[in-house]
Amino acid sequence: MHLPTAVNRLATRAIIAPLLSPSLPLPVRRTGLDLVGASLPLPRGTRRSRGELGGVRTDVVAPPGALAPHRVLYLHGGGYVVGSASSHRPLLAGLAHATGTAVFAPAYRLAPEHPFPAALDDALAAWRALRADGFPAHRIAVAGDSAGGGLTMSLLLRLRALGEELPGAIGLISPWLDLSGTADALTRNAATDVLLDGSWIHTMAGDYAGPHRDAAELTPLEADLAGLPPLHVVAGADELLVDDADALVDLARAAGTPVTYERAPGMWHAYPILAGLLAEADVSLNRLGAALRADCTR
Repeated sequence: MHLPTAVNRLATRAIIAPLLSPSLPLPVRRTGLDLVGASLPLPRGTRRSRGELGGVRTDVVAPPGALAPHRVLYLHGGGYVVGSASSHRPLLAGLAHATGTAVFAPAYRLAPEHPFPAALDDALAAWRALRADGFPAHRIAVAGDSAGGGLTMSLLLRLRALGEELPGAIGLISPWLDLSGTADALTRNAATDVLLDGSWIHTMAGDYAGPHRDAAELTPLEADLAGLPPLHVVAGADELLVDDADALVDLARAAGTPVTYERAPGMWHAYPILAGLLAEADVSLNRLGAALRADCTR
């Protein structure tokens, strides 16, 4: 049941945003976000199970009925320090229904306990385990939101550097790609993004990247983006990280990489996490899921 956009905006600012603030103890933030995710409705018929991929605990979310031949590896957001498959339950379920297949969400290690490259190492292990289970690379889409979008790009760059086969498609929701915290939108959209506060960026980047912020795997906006799989990008026009999405799209298109871009007017950071409650979230997830499915099943 969709709620009015204004109600979703108010709830995001009042309930979800405070749980991202570094002013709260980390265990409180993590538990609180999981509880919020657990309280939200899922589409009828959603199936959930838990296993592991490459030694990484992994939640599997699937729609009812027979699954399409591809799979989705989803890397959740949360600034690399919070977030989980539980906090992202509605998004994962919405994406599973939209893609018509199972979505695998590994519980990659979080900072500050496990700084870079721990999350990337876990994402790579999960990817390789899916491949070892018999899924061809072109039948796997990798997607993520916010920090998970940055991690998705890091995984893509590592796979290419290692000479391994690349995914069939990439999905990015409000990707966090510039850890420097200098983008103009951090100030320009400070009043319109109801989820993020620009003052948190440096803290989260420091917790995860530490002295490695300039590492090639953490600077996708400085990478050669030619020859990559199709990129499907979603961002809110009113969010703090929209400049990251804009820059990636421009660079990828200039490099000849296929790109689709939904820059949603009036939307804030990672708004598809409200799938099932926010009509705009469902529309965006359905489009993203259809694009990933088309690329990975052609």
